[in-house]
Amino acid sequence: MRVPALLLALLVSLPAAAAEETKEIGHVNTAITNLGLTRSHRVVVERFDDPDVPGVSCYISQARTGGVSGMVGLAEDPARFGLSCVTTGTVRVTEGARRGERGENVYESNTSLFFKETRVHRFVDEERGVVVYMAWSTKLVDGSPYNAVAVVPIR
Repeated sequence: MRVPALLLALLVSLPAAAAEETKEIGHVNTAITNLGLTRSHRVVVERFDDPDVPGVSCYISQARTGGVSGMVGLAEDPARFGLSCVTTGTVRVTEGARRGERGENVYESNTSLFFKETRVHRFVDEERGVVVYMAWSTKLVDGSPYNAVAVVPIR
């Protein structure tokens, strides 16, 4: 019986964001009545850089569930988020970034203990000279996942 408990403890201790070089920029507490006994409900802003498109940084804001279940990593976060990507230098699209119409996953964040994630895929629109980032949730809501899009020009 100790092995499942150890496995659960290991899963709970994993960090929420799986993207390389993800940095939390800040957060706001959204629970007015929290007395400091548990972690508050929050909206967190994180930054990640696209490894195959130097010169682009993306910022994603996501709701995070607080309370006791949020503190120990057992809460399911809402599938709501915002996405904005900006140029932070000369934008260079490497050959690794040109993956076709299915795009490539460049960011992943667990939003529940099992089976639900927020992902960001990259697409390159050669015809218009832009890189398109699409954030989406792996959880279907009313038949469709939540999603958001950000576009960065290639200069």
